Parts: sequence; structure tokens; C-alpha cells
Amino acid sequence: MIYYKKIYFLLFMGLVLSCANDDNTNPEEVIKSANLLATGASANDILSNTSFTKLHVELAYVVGFRPTDQTISNLETFLNERTFKNEIEINLRPLNSPEEESLTITQIVELESENRTEYNFDDTLAIYIYFADAPSDGDEPDEGVVTLGASYRNTSMVIHEVTLREFATRSSLISLTDIESATLMHEFGHLFGLVDLGTTPVNNHVDPDSPSHCNEEVCLMRAELEFGMGMMGLLEKSRQAKGAPIPGLDAECILDLQNNGGK
Repeated sequence: MIYYKKIYFLLFMGLVLSCANDDNTNPEEVIKSANLLATGASANDILSNTSFTKLHVELAYVVGFRPTDQTISNLETFLNERTFKNEIEINLRPLNSPEEESLTITQIVELESENRTEYNFDDTLAIYIYFADAPSDGDEPDEGVVTLGASYRNTSMVIHEVTLREFATRSSLISLTDIESATLMHEFGHLFGLVDLGTTPVNNHVDPDSPSHCNEEVCLMRAELEFGMGMMGLLEKSRQAKGAPIPGLDAECILDLQNNGGK
């Protein structure tokens, strides 16, 4: 009888070990890995309709720092204009504040790990956007260094909403929606692989002083829309040149996107 008990125990332990080994190959981890690549690595997947026909945007924001309704509408229009996705869905998720005075990219990555709920699945490509209530840790306003947003992975970005709101108080002509929309679209441009960040330029138009940005005078991919101190001047220049404060993509950037599966 004792002999049989030992056999049953060994069989039980074998099942436990087998289950433990199965956990190491959790399919969820495989799904997540496709969303943890370098910025621009999924440019063609976002732009084209080849691998994914649907785009799901998980827009997470700290309570009190939600983007405006018009900003969300502008983003959806922009995505429809530049991608071939059959369906685009934007879902908003309020989050509690991390209670930090500033945020490093490492902290932002940790927050994404804790809060992100959507990853690529079947024919849906998932993108995560975090609207933060704290500025970038690297900001030095007195030195003219301010970060408005950052695309830090192939399907992840952060928007420093608190910084955008501070900028919005500086002009009666440029609204918070203008600033949010321009920053969001700029960071999506990086997810699209612009400029030479996963989408190869048809013609060289990379800013030699700011890699991954455009050298055209009035373009959505100018560095000023990411490193903020010159942003207000660029939006004013766009208003004067194009009649709208949010600069569009210039012809070279559009050509690059079309060459990589976009519109």
C-alpha cells in the first residue's frame, strides 16, 4: 500500500512540474512580445492592411488630464487619412496618478506594464498611449529643453499632458486641442516610421541636427513638436502659412508613408 502511495505521489508531482513548464510558455507572453519592439518596427503593420485590418488605441490618462474630445476626433481622422485600416477604435481609460514629480522613460515603461490591457490579437493591432500628469525627468526649461511626448516602443507612446497644458496658457491663438493634436500626430508619425525610423525615406529629408525628424520648414515631423520650446512658434507659422495651427505632413513624409504601405 505504501508502494502505491509513492507512485501516486510521483505521478502527481509529474503533473505539477508539467504544468509549471507549460506556464513558462504562456501564449500571452508571445502576444505581448510583438508590442515590445523598437519604435518604428511596426510601421508597415500600422500603415497597411496586410497583417492587421483593425487598429485598437488604448488611450490611458491620469484622472484630470484627459485630452479634449476634439483632440480624440482629430487623431481618429489623422489615422483614417494615413492608414488603410478597415476599423479604428479608440478607448479611454482613466488611471490614478503615480504621484511622481517627474517621470523617466523607465518609470513610464513600468507604468505601461502595470496598466496596459490591450496587445496585438488576431487581426487587431493594439497601440498604447499614456497621458501623464508629470513632466519628463529630463526637462530643463531654463535651458530650453522640454519634452512634450515620446514614442518609446513600436506601439507605445507617452504624452506629457501637464507640460502641454502649461504651454496652452501662453497663447490666446493656440488652443490646448491644437497642442495635443499636433503632439499626438507627431508621435504617431514616429510609430509610422518617420523620419527614417523604420520607414525608409524616398528622398533624404532628415534633419541633420535632429535625427528622426524632418528638415522641411513647416511639417508635422519637425523636432519642435517633440522638444517643445519652439513648438508655439511652429504652430503660429503653420497658421500663417496654411491657415491651420496644426501642421500637416509635408510631401516628402507622405511619399515615405505611401512607399511603406500607407496613404
